[in-house]
Amino acid sequence: MAHYAFLDENNVVTEVITGRNEWEVVGGVSDWEKYYGDFRGQKCVRTSYNGNIRRRFAGIGHVYLEDEDVFVREKPYQSWVLDEDFEWQAPVPKPDITELELLVWDEDNGSWIIVTGE
Repeated sequence: MAHYAFLDENNVVTEVITGRNEWEVVGGVSDWEKYYGDFRGQKCVRTSYNGNIRRRFAGIGHVYLEDEDVFVREKPYQSWVLDEDFEWQAPVPKPDITELELLVWDEDNGSWIIVTGE
């Protein structure tokens, strides 16, 4: 079984389905991305659980970057940027914390806040 992501006009994933493997030919159909996309009237691209296709399994809200042919998670904050592994990174590195502390990003101040468990 293969998995396919449906995209809206901004290439945001709206749904992921299980469908035919790309090598299956049924009723003369062999291009399943095109078939499912035409059927639904949305762009459709294949995704995979193991990340072998388009870097990661697409989830609802993920964005498909067509030029890079990858799915990325939703951008968590306006100031964050994608790194070379297509992961969102804060503009400043995370500080070291203890196991009793938690980090929270403060977008207004562009900094991390350390929250303690006390």
